Parts: sequence; structure tokens; C-alpha cells
Amino acid sequence: MRFRHADVIWSDHPELSAGVLVADVDVLRADVDASAGVSSRVDAYTARATARLGGATESDLPEVQAWRRAFARMGLKPTQYRCAAEALLRRLRREGSLPRIHPVVDLCNAISAAYAVPVAVLDADRVAGPSLEVRYARGDEDYVPFGGGSEHPAPGEVIFADTAGQAHARRWTNRQSAHSAVATRTRRVLVVAEAMHHGGAEVVRELLTSVSDELAAHGVTAPEAAVLTRSAPEFVLHAPSASGAPAP
Repeated sequence: MRFRHADVIWSDHPELSAGVLVADVDVLRADVDASAGVSSRVDAYTARATARLGGATESDLPEVQAWRRAFARMGLKPTQYRCAAEALLRRLRREGSLPRIHPVVDLCNAISAAYAVPVAVLDADRVAGPSLEVRYARGDEDYVPFGGGSEHPAPGEVIFADTAGQAHARRWTNRQSAHSAVATRTRRVLVVAEAMHHGGAEVVRELLTSVSDELAAHGVTAPEAAVLTRSAPEFVLHAPSASGAPAP
């Protein structure tokens, strides 16, 4: 399976910087031991995010401001629809903590907050191949909200769409789908980081390294990662081998 941004997305948002990572996370399943094992690292990244906020708010950060401008260009009210990183930082500022969901998601949420860059974490095996593309919606795709039921994205809305027409995210970096949410069953994750601010490519590269290093430190074998560009917009996810690890 391949992950890519449609050419028109790169054309309409030339400031985009993106990175993707895939990993077999069997050793970090959602159990008490795994959650406890990542807790100190989650706390460390959360502390970095809190320090960045200081006496300011998340809307003051250049990374968030850049996404707000992108949302406004898409016709979305930035204070109504926030990118995932802004939503996490807002919750952290108001409540002093981030939600605990799954060891891998917890790590990625904390890293997302520390870098103020939205990070999507999907169950890779819940995505219908051969492709997952960030593109404009036709309006007939299916999206599964966490509250249940189903929705159809508005035509022209930026979504993560797979080959079967399942929308795995709505309004680009605003909301992920329950269909591919990471859960106890998850064996492989697909992590996508996207930045819009000046210098975003370097930040995305550093963020991916942080995710890869943290996963490796907790027993995840050889995560695969790449920074995507307009000239090299695709990342190929290898099919898992019989042992569960990505095939060579």
C-alpha cells in the first residue's frame, strides 16, 4: 500500500511539509504494563509542550498560526475547527494533562504537543489498499465518527481517503475516524505528521526521529519512515510478513 498527497494538495499548499512512519507495534499493545512503560516519556514531552506555552496560548505558536491560515483558506473557521496539535495544546493548557488512550497514541500525542505539529496515528491494517491519499473529497466517501453512525465529508473537503472510499480523517488534520483508530487489536500503525510553518521540513524530520526513537526504545523493531516532498510524494507500506514484521 502507498500513502501520498494528491498533486493538487501540493499545488494548493506549497508550504506543506509531511512525514510518514509505519511500525509493527505488537510489543506496545494496550495493556497496563505497556502504558506504564511509556508514561515517563509521555510526561517528558508533555512538559516540553507546557514549557512552550509559558504565559501564552497555543494560538500564539507559529506552527498553529500556519495551520489556522491553511484552514481559513479552505473556508473553515479556525476557532471552530482546529488542527489536532492545537486541540491537544488547548486541552493541556486548560486541564494540565493529555488523554491516555493507547501507549503508541499517548506517545504520539505528547510528541505532537511538544512540536505543535499535528500527528495522525492510524491502524494500518484498517486502511483498504492499495492507496491512502490526502485529497479533496467527492462527497460520497464514508466517515465513522467516534460517537457512532456515519457521515459523508463535504465535497471539496480535504480528507484521508483509502481505495474503498473510507475517509480516515476529516478537514485534513482536524478529526480522525473511529474506523482506523488504534486499539487493542492494532498490530501496525501508520503515523503521519504534517506542518505548514516556515522551517516545517526540518521540524517534521526531527519529529519523525523522535517517534522512531521512542518506539525503538520500547521494543518496536525497525520503524520505517520518510519525509515527503512535492517531488517525492509517496511512501510505500510493505505488507507484513508471516511473523508480523514488515516484509523486506
